[in-house]
Amino acid sequence: MPRRAKLAHRLRMPLIGAVACVSAFAWLPAPAWPQRSSDLTSASIEDLMNMEVVSVSKTEEKLSHTASAVFVITQEDIRRSGALDIPDLLRMVPGIDVAQIDANTWAISVRGLNERFANELLVLVDGRSVYTSSFGGVFWDVLDIPLEDIDRIEVIRGPGGSVWGANAVNGVVNIITKRASDTPGLVAVTGGGNVQQGFGTIQYGGSIGDSTHYRAYTKYLNDDHFSDPFGQDGGDGWHMLRSGFRTDSTLTSNDTLTVQGDLYSAREGTPTLTLPSIDSPTLVPADPVVNLAGGFIQGVWTHSYTPRSESTLEISYDRYQRNDALGDRRGTLDINFQHHYNGWSRQSILWGVEYRRSDSNSSGSLYTSFVPPDLSTNLYCGYLQDEITILPAHLYLTAGTRFEHNYYTGFNLMPSIRVAWTPDQRETVWAAVSDAVRSPSQLDAGFRSNFGSFSEPDGTLVLLSFLGNPRIDDESLIAYELGYRTAIGKRASIDFAGYYDDYRHQFTMEPSTPFFEDTPAPPHLVMPFTYENRMAGEAHGLEVYANWKVTYRWTLSPGYAFEKIHMRVFPTSQDTTSASSVEGSSPDHSAQLRSHLDLPHGLAWDTSAYFVNRLTAQGIPSYTRLDSELSWQFAEKARLSFVGQNLARDHHAEFVDDTGSATTTLIKRSAYAKLSWQF
Repeated sequence: MPRRAKLAHRLRMPLIGAVACVSAFAWLPAPAWPQRSSDLTSASIEDLMNMEVVSVSKTEEKLSHTASAVFVITQEDIRRSGALDIPDLLRMVPGIDVAQIDANTWAISVRGLNERFANELLVLVDGRSVYTSSFGGVFWDVLDIPLEDIDRIEVIRGPGGSVWGANAVNGVVNIITKRASDTPGLVAVTGGGNVQQGFGTIQYGGSIGDSTHYRAYTKYLNDDHFSDPFGQDGGDGWHMLRSGFRTDSTLTSNDTLTVQGDLYSAREGTPTLTLPSIDSPTLVPADPVVNLAGGFIQGVWTHSYTPRSESTLEISYDRYQRNDALGDRRGTLDINFQHHYNGWSRQSILWGVEYRRSDSNSSGSLYTSFVPPDLSTNLYCGYLQDEITILPAHLYLTAGTRFEHNYYTGFNLMPSIRVAWTPDQRETVWAAVSDAVRSPSQLDAGFRSNFGSFSEPDGTLVLLSFLGNPRIDDESLIAYELGYRTAIGKRASIDFAGYYDDYRHQFTMEPSTPFFEDTPAPPHLVMPFTYENRMAGEAHGLEVYANWKVTYRWTLSPGYAFEKIHMRVFPTSQDTTSASSVEGSSPDHSAQLRSHLDLPHGLAWDTSAYFVNRLTAQGIPSYTRLDSELSWQFAEKARLSFVGQNLARDHHAEFVDDTGSATTTLIKRSAYAKLSWQF
């Protein structure tokens, strides 16, 4: 069979199977039963295309008119997904690569360049960055927001640096939670299964007078371990307890105030890791358990000067600690002020300033440490954006830039220009050119990792070490994007996005000058490696997804993404692995097909199939993930679900962490039951 035919067959067969399972039911005569007014299955395709999004320009705009590749995970998508965590929710987005490493660790990226800490993806919760400047990435394990409180998740595939700043290189994920007024009363969620052994949320929402609404919750999870490649206990089981609150107050007719926060504590097993020891010729085991703790507090004050002029002041403080071999503790203060003015007939101006201070300290160990162990960094930035209506209701131009000054590399400028043309109300053509940067993290500039040792024939002890480079420069990208979205009749919509990414100054790992150390004993020779900006490359790709209402109670949502990455090291580089690692750590092809079927008597059946092509650099074969949920709405505010995940295969690996900070275990087939009740 030709190669292309084989690929088409592998993509087609698992997805066709999911469709065939539900197609027989969709055409049966439909008895009448009440539909919930909030159910998006009753909304028209045009309604779905014209929902408001805020993550592209920090102002509300219709999804159909945005000059960006945007995917919105709605409340209904969340409810139907069968997912219990945000990483599994993100699997439905074409162009986003979600790979689970072990029971509590994920590698997630947009448009390639995936790794455990995918440092070119910016993740926000209600506009608050959860990107850690220690490692350059996201701790997905502690992003355990109650899914019942999420209003929507807006995913931008492509740069967002002109609005959100550095590290929004390949994408932005903005998790937007519900207002407290939308979550009244008592909510109880409980369930369990073979992997998700026990989970639950208890939440209460109410009001104080007519001006303030509030909610408070406590959430718990207890997940079992996965197996290692030899079928033994992987040691990666974990549990977490989290409590949080939110208040929304109307202070005056022109002022509102939102205050929210949470605290969490967790204990995670780590698959058996072995680390080098200077005074031992063999590797020694690391601590198999990591304790985590943290939380945040955030306040947002919005003031309306006139109906067309509004300002927002956002202040947040985030703190966490992880008692692993590094012992990382970090606190981050962020102050952000922005003003939006759209009083002119053809222009909408957004400008703002931001200050961020981050203080870290680390106990470190022989294996890993920050140098220096205590560090305070400051970030200063300003941004300006102008949306110009060239032809009312048809042609829009958005130009903007962000100025940033960071601790490591100084001044950065991140401009972008976007054009959207809407020849009619049902279709949009858009194009964009953006310049984005990824600023170094503390790991890149001031980290030491001793990853191996050996003895020379003369008895000299040699220690292999990675040393951060305090003179490392930013990684940069110029992205060219083109997209088209349209509604096809009243039952279907389709969205295309194509892109060409020009990567510059990418990191390579280079040997450095050896030196002797007397401590820790015994004296030894250090052979160091460090980061340099000696790689460049390009990526081009295509993403497409659609919504098709086959009947009024059966909806299909297919998606597909293709990407090809080409990296090259400079002639001065001695790195022989980074280029192939970057190229082969994300799939060239991925596809998904989601099916939702409403059945009589409050029943619904949701099935999702996800195909991921092989990861050539890691030896991970292609796989198809199949999830299915049967739910029963047995009362107006009560729902019982039975969910199966990874049904296509009992055990499979999804990713290998090249840094060795997490050990791959096998994701296994699972099932759980979940009961949700609102009083």
